[in-house]
Amino acid sequence: DVQLQASGGGLVQPGGSLRLSCAASGFSFDDYAIGWFRQAPGKERELVATATTTGSTYSVDSVKGRFTISRDNAKNTVYLQMNNLKLEDTAVYFCNAFPAFISWGQGTLVTVSS
Repeated sequence: DVQLQASGGGLVQPGGSLRLSCAASGFSFDDYAIGWFRQAPGKERELVATATTTGSTYSVDSVKGRFTISRDNAKNTVYLQMNNLKLEDTAVYFCNAFPAFISWGQGTLVTVSS
């Protein structure tokens, strides 16, 4: 049973921080690049950041300098540290293998509001 379970979302004020976790199971985690994605209300799902099997990272321009992706292969876990959150970061956040998607899971809701 393949699972990629995102957690750690919640309500935060603009300028605040959150740390999301993605717990993977049911497949060889260290054989896959992993990406964080998000979907805001009424919008399509978009890529946020990726981490290769060896820990090389990439992030889109809108979050560069604010979000940091990392992975711990020993724990089968990927993290997304989100700092200086903005209203437009409000979305459901998902993790999945990238670019060959395995499972989307339920995601975790991040709400940025004053």
